[in-house]
Amino acid sequence: MKRLALFLLACCSPLLAAPAKQPNIVLLFADDLGRYASAYSQPGRPSVNDIVSTPTFDRIAGEGVLAFNAFVSAPSCSPSRAALISGRHFFRNGSHSQLHTPWHGDRAADPWNEVKGFALMLQNAGYHIGWSHKMHISEDRMGGKQNNFRKAGGKVNQFSQTVSKVIGSAAKGSGQTEEIKRAKAKLYQECRDNFKQFLGKRKAGQPFYYSFHPTNPHRKWTKGSGKTLWGLDPDKLKEIMPPFLPDVHEVREDLADYLGEGMAFDRSCKEIIAELEKIGELDNTLLVISGDHGAPGFPRGKTNCYDFGARVLFAARWPGKIIPKQVVTRPISLVDLAPTFLAAAGLEPENGMNGQNLLPAFAKGDHKLLRGWALIGRETHVNTARGGLPYSTRALRTEDYLVIVNFTPDRMPMGEPLKLADPNPPSYEQIANNTRLTYGDVDAGPTKAWMIQHRDDPKVKKLWDLGFGPRPREEFYDLIGDPHQINNLATNPAYDAIRDALRELLMKQLRENKDPRLEGDAFDKEPYNKKTKTGQTSR
Repeated sequence: MKRLALFLLACCSPLLAAPAKQPNIVLLFADDLGRYASAYSQPGRPSVNDIVSTPTFDRIAGEGVLAFNAFVSAPSCSPSRAALISGRHFFRNGSHSQLHTPWHGDRAADPWNEVKGFALMLQNAGYHIGWSHKMHISEDRMGGKQNNFRKAGGKVNQFSQTVSKVIGSAAKGSGQTEEIKRAKAKLYQECRDNFKQFLGKRKAGQPFYYSFHPTNPHRKWTKGSGKTLWGLDPDKLKEIMPPFLPDVHEVREDLADYLGEGMAFDRSCKEIIAELEKIGELDNTLLVISGDHGAPGFPRGKTNCYDFGARVLFAARWPGKIIPKQVVTRPISLVDLAPTFLAAAGLEPENGMNGQNLLPAFAKGDHKLLRGWALIGRETHVNTARGGLPYSTRALRTEDYLVIVNFTPDRMPMGEPLKLADPNPPSYEQIANNTRLTYGDVDAGPTKAWMIQHRDDPKVKKLWDLGFGPRPREEFYDLIGDPHQINNLATNPAYDAIRDALRELLMKQLRENKDPRLEGDAFDKEPYNKKTKTGQTSR
């Protein structure tokens, strides 16, 4: 019970005193990247991280803090990003608690109206704020469209597609041709020039907040690009694949291509850091690298509360304020960034924030000051089926355990097989390219298509059930012996005490924060959800 006592200890951290000079704050934020970086490679524990190379992330982690267990509030783009900027659990954000921010009621009653968000609070305190590329929430929370700096272009969002166009037939497979180098360099310069455009609007000496949000790890990307552009041999993933994914060439190649996009993100981040160094502002900058959720197009990834879907990379650097070479294993949540950024600027958190200021723990290297758990959940994502109804999940993740409550276990977790029973079922290519065709809460891609086509193979059945099959009301995992959350211990009496305590902590948080799901079907009807005459969700 010692571990239980440790994570049940929640602390209230005092704000740091306002610094003599307000720091800049820079957030380098990946789309769909999960927790993939070479800094997470561990000797003696083979993993997918062993084949990637992310020197930019590794540098920030080495010069600051590396979090092994950072989690999003919701493993879906809009609610994750809204929770980040609001510092609130996703279900408290009204229209922004679900993908694409649907609201079918009185706009004046939308809880999102209560949210100012940390960026506007920084702007009101004198900061120059802005971003490049994806926002996926109300842009007014970043000061409006005029604060989106991308005059230099947005081709980095299609990194593999753009670079692959320059490859001649003779160059394919080389990975380091001059054509590839030049094409990559243009995209890196684009990222730097967008940042320079942002800096050009800054007043002399003005502190700034900038967020870099490229989308290239999001589907789609070019088949084979992991090897062609980054030298990632899919066969090196053999026998180190996550155990819930088929260890076959098609899936290994798909994962290698995805990891290549992560390496592209890492190299692009280097340009932002280099420009900060050039203007002499890097050491007066709180810099964070993270992302919005896990892998797209793979079962148990994006939209899932398992680690593959909800755990993200996280490193933070601020010389003199964050002790370098820290490794944090206690869970943190990205809702913690809002109060942390505000504290760095000497500002109080917005009323109603759920997040914890991380700076006292990072400044002292005392990780017992951290809350020690993360609350995760989801409602509607793509939602092309289920009669227009969401799949509702809430979870609590500690360092050693994960408890999941599936509030709607009668519904299929990844959406319905809309057309698989047709006399002429869709082809591999159609499934690989059309997310909404079937199982809409898994993005289209080769892995999804391969699994659907092999779902009746006895060797694939267990993996199919783990990824696409029905789930019980409750799931519980002991992460020390089961880090990939394969063996559900929800009915194992040996875990009754710890499971009951975790579930009660989760439910206590939901009650205290007035989660609409506790009303039963609040997320199934207006204003959160509106069904059309055909039973599909109106967007």
